[in-house]
Amino acid sequence: MASNSHQEPWLLENGNIKTLSKEMRHGRTHHNMSSSSLRKKSDLKLVSKVPITCLRQLLANLQEVILGTKLSVLFPAIPLAIAAEIYGFGRPWVFALSLLGLTPLAERVSFLTEQIACYTGPTVGGLLNATCGNATELIIAIFALSEHKIALVKYSLLGSILSNLLLVLGTSLFCGGIANLRREQKYDRRQADVNSLLLLLALLCHLLPTLFRHSGALPEFTVVPTIQLSRASSIVMLLAYTAYLVFQLWTHRQLFEAQEESEDGAENEEEVPVIGFWSGFVWLVGMTIVIAVLSEYVVATIEDASDSWGLSVSFLSIILLPIVGNAAEHAGAVIFAFKNKLDISLGVALGSATQIAMFVVPLCVVVSWIMGIHMDLDFNTLETTSLALSIIVTAFTLQDGTSHYMKGLVLLLCYIVIAACFFVSKTPLRQANIVNSGLQMTTAGVLSA
Repeated sequence: MASNSHQEPWLLENGNIKTLSKEMRHGRTHHNMSSSSLRKKSDLKLVSKVPITCLRQLLANLQEVILGTKLSVLFPAIPLAIAAEIYGFGRPWVFALSLLGLTPLAERVSFLTEQIACYTGPTVGGLLNATCGNATELIIAIFALSEHKIALVKYSLLGSILSNLLLVLGTSLFCGGIANLRREQKYDRRQADVNSLLLLLALLCHLLPTLFRHSGALPEFTVVPTIQLSRASSIVMLLAYTAYLVFQLWTHRQLFEAQEESEDGAENEEEVPVIGFWSGFVWLVGMTIVIAVLSEYVVATIEDASDSWGLSVSFLSIILLPIVGNAAEHAGAVIFAFKNKLDISLGVALGSATQIAMFVVPLCVVVSWIMGIHMDLDFNTLETTSLALSIIVTAFTLQDGTSHYMKGLVLLLCYIVIAACFFVSKTPLRQANIVNSGLQMTTAGVLSA
C-alpha cells in the first residue's frame, strides 16, 4: 500500500515520477544508507484524499520530512529549546534540549540530501553529501569561533573524530561480531586503506604544530610560526580532501560502489524520491537554519551546563556532544553491523572521521584566518596524543580485512579510557580561552613588531 502511494503523481512538483536508477544510487554515501535504517515508510492514503493540491503537497511533505523518521519523537525538543531560551529557563535545560533537537535534524539533513541527489545525479549528489555530511559540527564550530571560543572548537571537532573512530567503529565491530559469531566478517580493505592514509596525513598536520609549539623555545619565537604552519597545513589538507573527492566520485568510483550494489540487490531495484527537488531544497535550507539556531544555543550554554552538572567543558564537548549530536548516524552504523554489512559501518565511521579531520578542521582554521582569529592546529599534548593513538589503533585494527568482536571491544575500551581522562580533567573553558587570548595578543604583538 505504501509503495503505491509513493507513486502518486501529486507527490512530485513536476507531476512526473522520477525513478532512482542504479547509476543515481551510486551518488548515495554510506552516511545516507546508514541513516536510512532509521527511516520509516509513510502511509499517504489519508493525505491523498485532501482535495486542495497545495495543501495536499504541504501535508505530504510534512509527513515525509517530519514523521518519516523513527526519531520524530525528538522533534518537540526543538520548540522547547527555543521557548526555554526566550523565556529564560535554566541554561542547562536549553543546552540539553538543543542537543536532543539536533539529533533528528542531522538525520533529516542526510535524508534531504539524498532526495535532492535523485534529481541532480550521482556526482552532484556526492558533493552535496560531502558538504552536508557533518553540517552540525561545522555550524557549531563557526558559532564558537565567532565568540572566540577556540578551545570549544577544538574540543568538539576532536570529540567527533574520536567518537567515530573508537565508539562508533568499536560498537559496530563488537555488536557485529557478537551477532555473527559463527560467520567470518569481512570487509573491503581498499576503502579503509584510503581513509587510514588520509587520517595519518591529518595526524601529521596536527602533530607538527603541537611539537613546534612545545619545542622549548620562547613563546615569541614559536607562536607566529605555529600559526603559519597550521594555516599551510590546513591548505594542504583541503587540497588532499579535494583530491579524495575526485578519487571517490570520478576516477575510482567503483571502489565505493561495490558494496552498495550488493546492498541494494532486489530490495531497491526501483526507488523514487518522495518529495520534489524544490521542496527538498527549501526543507534543507530550513533545517540548516534550525541547526544554526540550536548550535548557537549549545555554544552559549555549554559553560552553564558544565557548572550546573559538575562536568568539565572538555568532557561535554569531546564525549557528550558528539554522542548525542550524531546518534542517528551512529545507530545506523551499528544496525548494519548487526546485519553483517560492515562496509557500510566502516564507511560511516571512517568517512565521517576523515571528513572532519581533512575538511572541517582545516576549514575552521581558514575561516578563523579570514575572521582575524588566530586558530592553530595545536590541540595541546593530551588531546593530540589521544588523537594519534586512536588513529594508530584503528589503522592496526583494520589492516587484515576481517573482523571479530574482540577488535570492537578493544576500540571501545580505548574510548572509555580516553573518556575517563577527560572526565577527571577539570580545566575550565574560560581558562583555555584566556590562554588562547594571550596567544593571540602575543601573535598580534609579534606581527605588529
